Amino acid sequence: MSREHPHESIVIVDMGSQTAMLIARRVRELNVYCELAPPTATREQIARLGARGIILSGGPSSVHDADAPRAPDWALDGSLPTLGICYGMQELAHRLGGRVAPGGEREFGAASLIAQGSEQGGEQGGEQGAHSPLLRGLPQPLPVWMSHGDRVAALPDGFEALAATETIPIAAMADGQGRYGIQFHPEVAHTPDGKELLRNFVVDICGCSGDWTAEHFVSEAVAEIRAQVGDRRVICGLSGGVDSAVAATLAHRAVGDQLTCVFVDNGLLRRGEREQVEATFSRQLQIDLRTVAAGDRFLEELAGVTDPETKRKRVGETFISVFEEAARELGEVDFLVQGTTYPDVVESAGTGAGGATATIKSHHNVGGLPDDLRFELVEPLRYLFKDEVRAVGRELGLPEEIVERQPFPGPGLSIRIIGPVTHEKVTVLQAADAVVMEEVREAGLERELWQSFAILTDTRTVGVQGDARTYGWVVALRAVTADDAMTADWARLPAELLGRIANRIVNEVAQVNRVVYDITSKPPGTIEWE
Repeated sequence: MSREHPHESIVIVDMGSQTAMLIARRVRELNVYCELAPPTATREQIARLGARGIILSGGPSSVHDADAPRAPDWALDGSLPTLGICYGMQELAHRLGGRVAPGGEREFGAASLIAQGSEQGGEQGGEQGAHSPLLRGLPQPLPVWMSHGDRVAALPDGFEALAATETIPIAAMADGQGRYGIQFHPEVAHTPDGKELLRNFVVDICGCSGDWTAEHFVSEAVAEIRAQVGDRRVICGLSGGVDSAVAATLAHRAVGDQLTCVFVDNGLLRRGEREQVEATFSRQLQIDLRTVAAGDRFLEELAGVTDPETKRKRVGETFISVFEEAARELGEVDFLVQGTTYPDVVESAGTGAGGATATIKSHHNVGGLPDDLRFELVEPLRYLFKDEVRAVGRELGLPEEIVERQPFPGPGLSIRIIGPVTHEKVTVLQAADAVVMEEVREAGLERELWQSFAILTDTRTVGVQGDARTYGWVVALRAVTADDAMTADWARLPAELLGRIANRIVNEVAQVNRVVYDITSKPPGTIEWE
């Protein structure tokens, strides 16, 4: 959704931080709209976002590096409240006349922040310290998370130290113009009161009201879709996932019968997926849904292919071909609805300083569709995180089995089958995966997990089932917790649950005789095996 004239927003200047997206998530959790912007963004571009405040993210650079990212002048001049985090604080101090010095050694880990003027922090200066709007109401000492090398050694004129740690005399600073700097990271879970600090900045200092809710988003998105589409026809490639489901439902609310959804059954879906999609969208929501059964066609294209990237390419190309054929049968269609989300946009633009440009640039396709596609894109979820998409889905009345559906890869089960893809392997994996889903749901863990699924490896092992010697496939289990899959941790599933899943798979899926569990986080691994 284009946010040309939002009610209010916070602009996060991405100075190359690995946690810039996490800062954005924390601000969004306050019901305040925000976007990432590169250091190269102009004052005019920011003005279109209706910014109430600016956050300068952290980053791996030193302000003394020749190629270090430089904050734009409009983020330093005090025209808007500004919060510099870690490198952002150092950049603020450096550019305004202070001194940033090497820290001797990199500080990484927990620390205790003591505000000036608190019982632990002694006398305060001016109106800052414990009584600063930024630190007001926070516990003393304040547990924080540090990750830095350089530190501010001398304050710029007009600034005061707000707080210190045992090793850093200036761990937070402020002036009288609404410019603040903190050496620690409030966005990470290791700073337990970090969200409250961000609330102090975003709500109390910047004056944001926190009215950016799912209800408001739906009304604005529907109005924007109507304005974009007018009386012309719209098509949506429905995958059954939550993103495309919510995008399609928004479009249907906006333009009604002008929308036709095409669901391509590629034969690589989870068990019962096609039936669920048809039941929900055609019968329950009364959306014009056309199902194309193309499983054999996809399997033919995948025959003998083992490289995961080639699988992705073959599945993507085949989908486009099938989808375009279905679209031609509909006659004149001008718009294509896609379930593109904010992480898709940011990742497609690259990361780091200068990488988070997609929020400022003009509309562009990040869905892998060809550039010469004859449709104009409608991407109502373009600036939403996954949890926000789910909140919008609930606001639209979508059933929980759709709203809470776990992310599923576009190439389907083809990349969860290691090695060549065959009809037999797809059937085996569907059966094993169904066991995983059923047991996780029965254990009440479905909402706690970002994803949980089975992988059919290309390894066979010897086993004994009954009195017979077997030579069956190994199935790997994968379950992770995450916010938006930028990072993920392996889920500590109860041993009893893992035992039930393994027992059922080897008993119910004849071709499998061994089950293993993947305990690798992301990074260094990825969520999917591919």
